[in-house]
Amino acid sequence: MKVSFEKAKEILTSWRVLLLIIIIILSFVAIKPHFETQGVMITSVATNSSAQINGVMSNTILYNINGETVNSVNEYSVAISKLLPENTVRFGTDKGAFSFIVKLNNVGEKDIGISVEEVPESNLKLGIDLVGGVRVLLEPNEKLSVQEFQDVVDITQKRLNVFGLSDISVKQVNDLEGNSFVLVELAGASSKNIVETIVQQGVFEARISNETVFAGGSDITSVCRSADCAGVRSCGQVQDGSYACTFNFRVDITPEAAKRHSDITEKLGTQFVGGQEYLTEKLDLYLDDKLVDSLLISSSLKGQESTSFTISGPGNGNSQDAAQIDALNNMKTLQTVLITGSLPVKLNIVKTDFVSGELGEKFFNTAITAILIAIAAVGAILFVRYRKIKIALPILLTGLSEVVIILGVAAAIKWNLDLAALAGILAAVGTGVDSQIVITDEVLSGGKTIATWKERVGRAFFIIFGSYATVVAAMLPLWFMGAGLLKGFAIVTILGVSIGVFITRPAYAKIIEVLLK
Repeated sequence: MKVSFEKAKEILTSWRVLLLIIIIILSFVAIKPHFETQGVMITSVATNSSAQINGVMSNTILYNINGETVNSVNEYSVAISKLLPENTVRFGTDKGAFSFIVKLNNVGEKDIGISVEEVPESNLKLGIDLVGGVRVLLEPNEKLSVQEFQDVVDITQKRLNVFGLSDISVKQVNDLEGNSFVLVELAGASSKNIVETIVQQGVFEARISNETVFAGGSDITSVCRSADCAGVRSCGQVQDGSYACTFNFRVDITPEAAKRHSDITEKLGTQFVGGQEYLTEKLDLYLDDKLVDSLLISSSLKGQESTSFTISGPGNGNSQDAAQIDALNNMKTLQTVLITGSLPVKLNIVKTDFVSGELGEKFFNTAITAILIAIAAVGAILFVRYRKIKIALPILLTGLSEVVIILGVAAAIKWNLDLAALAGILAAVGTGVDSQIVITDEVLSGGKTIATWKERVGRAFFIIFGSYATVVAAMLPLWFMGAGLLKGFAIVTILGVSIGVFITRPAYAKIIEVLLK
C-alpha cells in the first residue's frame, strides 16, 4: 500500500488525527510498559512492624537487601533467610534507603513485616480474575440509611487496611430491584480469616459484674500490634491430646472508660487465688455477645483509673503449630474489631469467590489469546470484504488504538482489569469495527464531490450516534444497578464506545476520506 506525500501530509495535519495520536501517546505514558524489570514490589507492610515504623510503604520497589541484589521473590526469600534477629537490615528501594532492626514475630520467627511479589510489567492493575484473590458480596440484614451504609463501607475498608493489603476495593452496589450490597474485592488475597473478619459485626465489650467498662472503637485509644506487647505467649497440650495456646496484647482506653473502671471496681472485695490477691469479680470479654475470655483483676487496680489493660484469648488446634495459627488469627480479629469499632448491622455473605493466582494467570493468558484471535479474524474478514489493504489496515489500526486508549485510561485511574473489563474491551472494539464499516461503505458508494463526501460521512455518523446511544442506554442500568462483573463490563463498554465515537471514528473518517479520493 503506497500513500503519496500529499495524502500523508493531509492525514497527519488533520486535527482529528493529531488528537488521536496525542491521546495514544498519553495512553502509552499512562500504561508505562516495562520490558526489563528489576527488583520486587512491596505489596503490604504490617502495622507497627519495624519496616512500617521506619517509613517503608507498599507499592515500593525493593532492589537490594544489605547490598545483595533482589530481582525475584525467590531471591528475596534467600536474602531474608540470611538475616539474624536484632541485627540491622538495609533496604535499597526506588524511594531511597531504609535501615531497621529485624524482630521476632508473634510466634518466634524472623519477621520484617512486609510481603513482596514480582514487579508488574506495566501500570495496569489486574483484578482478582486475572491475578487471584477474593471477591465477597455482602448484604446488610436490615434497611440502612445512606449515612449508615457509608459507615459500613468505611468500617469494612478500615478492617481490611489493618491486614496491610495494597489492592483493596470496597464499594456499594445495587441490583435491578433496588437492593443494596457491599462488594469487597481483594486482589492477591486468599485468607478465609479475612472474610470472617469482614462479616463479623464486631460488638466488643469488656464487662465487670455485667457492667460495661469499655467497648471497641470509641473507648479505645490504641491497640498494640508489635511483638514487644502482643503475641502468643504460651502453648501446651491439653487432656484430649489437642493443643491450646494463649495470646495477649495491650490496649489503652480513654479517661472516661478508665473512670468507669474505677467506679465499678471501687465497690468490689478481694480474694486470694493461687497465693495472689485479686478482685472478687473478673473482667469478662464479649465479642458479639459471646464470652471470649474472663480475666482476673489484680487487687492493686481496685478503684484505680487505669488506662492500660492486657487482653488475652485462646487458640486451639490438633498440633502446636495449628494452635498458634488459630491464636494469631483470633488475636488479629479481636485487634481489628477494637481498632475499627463495630458495624451498625450484621452483614450476610451472599456470595464468595476465591480465585487462585495460578488460575488467574490462565484466565489472563486465555483472555489475551481470545483478543488477538478476534483481531486477526476481523482483519482477515475485512481483507476478504474490501480486497484492499488501504481499507482493512486503517480499520484494524483504529481498533487497536481504541484498545490502547482504553487501557491507558484504566492505568491512569487505577481501574482493576478483570475478565468483565476484557469482555467490555472486545465489545467496544467490535462496535467500533462495525461503525468503521458503516463509514467505509458510505464513502465508497456514490460520487466524489466534496458535498457528496460530507453528506455520506454525515449519514454514517448519524447511524453511529444512534448505535452509540442504544449501547449506552443498554449499559446504564448495569452500571448503576449491576454488581461485580456486570458493572465492570458496563463501565468498560461505555468507556470504549465513547472513545470510539468521539476520538477514533472521526479520525478514521478523515483517514479513509483521504485514502479513497
